[in-house]
Amino acid sequence: MINTLFLPELREMLAAGDSDGLREFCDALHPARAAEFMEGLTADESWQVLLNTDQDHRTAILGFLDHERQVRIVEEGDRQLVAELLADMAADDRVDLLNEVKPEVVLELMPLLPVEERREIQRLQSYPEGTAGSVMTTEVTRLPESLTVREALEAISRQAEELETVYYNYIVDSENHLRGLLSARQLVTHFRQPDTPISELMQRDVVAVKATDDQETVARKVANYNFLAIPVVDDDRHLLGIITHDDILDVLQAEATEDAHRSAAVAPLEDSYLNTPWMILAWKRGIWLTILFVTGVATALLLRSYAHTLEQIVWLIFFIPLIMSSGGNTGNQSATLVITALTNGELKPRDGWKVIRRELVMGLSLGLFLGVLGYVCAFGMLFALRASPGDVVAIETAVAEVVREDPSAVDLLVIPITLVCVILCGTLCGGALPLLFRRMGFDPALMSNPFVAGIIDICGIVIYMTVAIVMLEQLSL
Repeated sequence: MINTLFLPELREMLAAGDSDGLREFCDALHPARAAEFMEGLTADESWQVLLNTDQDHRTAILGFLDHERQVRIVEEGDRQLVAELLADMAADDRVDLLNEVKPEVVLELMPLLPVEERREIQRLQSYPEGTAGSVMTTEVTRLPESLTVREALEAISRQAEELETVYYNYIVDSENHLRGLLSARQLVTHFRQPDTPISELMQRDVVAVKATDDQETVARKVANYNFLAIPVVDDDRHLLGIITHDDILDVLQAEATEDAHRSAAVAPLEDSYLNTPWMILAWKRGIWLTILFVTGVATALLLRSYAHTLEQIVWLIFFIPLIMSSGGNTGNQSATLVITALTNGELKPRDGWKVIRRELVMGLSLGLFLGVLGYVCAFGMLFALRASPGDVVAIETAVAEVVREDPSAVDLLVIPITLVCVILCGTLCGGALPLLFRRMGFDPALMSNPFVAGIIDICGIVIYMTVAIVMLEQLSL
């Protein structure tokens, strides 16, 4: 609300050409706050505001604008000024932005960038999307092992303006092999011993990731060790760059969003919901809905194949929703728990048998409990129909047939037995299928809740009809 109220003043300053006021606006506020107040401005208006401040503030504020406006500013702004802006950005942010810009605009901007920045862009763009190399920044402190504390502080102070962070400083040899880690805390702690060699202070066992590692794996490693940044190396342990905590947060958010989409049977969106064209959104939703539609048709065909049984034992129809929902809901619970555990790194594919045993016990426990509950409900329904036969006249013919069939308390045991079997099937499928997908190299989130429910619906019908036919035939003997 507050940023909306500030918009008229910003537009008045733009209309009046109040450079001093706009400069004060950009310089006085934190970049994130300035970007928040500019939220209602167009890309052109935002660019005009940024032109009234210095390069550092301009770059900082741009980083907090929404992604769509950043892209439009780069595409529509003065090429030379935009190139200077890009050169001042962090390497990883610069590449992420240029990947969304029109190729013809990128071709115009590249010659205007310094040679080193051009090489960096090409190097980072060579890494596949979703890998550690694609989200790392190459702006990292590199110190030789021979320095003292004083010399290290002087070296860091000379590099600081070009670096994204100086919390962690990495020790390398003459060939850029990663040898150790020296934190800013250690340097400050030993400020009064300036001649202490950093080789005595540095941590030699440095946890690093390879440039080809999956970004989700990297995010879990950073979370497990509570790092502010993690170094990225190649196969020969040459230091390539670092991934900072803010990039890790972006990765975690992206992965969580992707998993949430898949859990609802929607293909992950490449852009925000509002910025995704409706045709693309319809396709990403429609492809999964089609798959689920097919499972629904399969369920209907299965029911049709049991039409003769249902005609003879009509009261079975009334418990189909109970059977299907119980199995589907149980499977969804198991799938969600296992997918979440896999995503958090709590489970590995090798833990499959542990999961199967656990879900087997869980399925039996839940099945027995809900089976007893289902039997009580079924018996209560039977009792209610018997107690008020006068009401049957006003009910549909199928219900009248139920009363005429007069299922006994023994017949109704079909319900609890089926519930135990279906719930057991649900827990085992929901627990095992995500693990199977992970072992096959697929994202376990593909085994979404509606997909699991569709599979269990089919299994549930088969189990229900089979139990009913076998048990009622045995009782009639």
